[in-house]
Amino acid sequence: MSNFAQGTFQPQNPGKYVGKGQPRYRSGWELSFFRFCDENPSVLEWASEAIVIKYQHPFTRRITNYVPDIFMRYRDQHGKIHSEIIEIKPRKQSMIEGKMNEHDRAVVAVNHAKWAAARAWCMRSKIEFRVLTEDVLFRNGTKKR
Repeated sequence: MSNFAQGTFQPQNPGKYVGKGQPRYRSGWELSFFRFCDENPSVLEWASEAIVIKYQHPFTRRITNYVPDIFMRYRDQHGKIHSEIIEIKPRKQSMIEGKMNEHDRAVVAVNHAKWAAARAWCMRSKIEFRVLTEDVLFRNGTKKR
């Protein structure tokens, strides 16, 4: 059994959701971001786990699939439209810090391989790539909405 909130999300603005099937969240943080995408009028469209990017696993050297959490298109305060792929991860899975065990270091290494492939794919596709951690999702221990 997972310690993370998981389930399907029912968009209140289904016309903005451009993914296939029902959006599935795999953490409470993803659920919060789904709500943000669904409710924010600046978000024009979004999808959950809609893009597959090939990457080389750093340990097995096999080519495998990485499926980022979210694709979104939004209009900024100047009216410019942006497309972006978002990955939501805890900071501890994003960078090697202090005393980490071997497993946690391996998780970070695999994530960095995925994200390098995603950045290259996004650069070719003229899309932004961003990893969001609790440092961005939360301020002073409270969720941003």
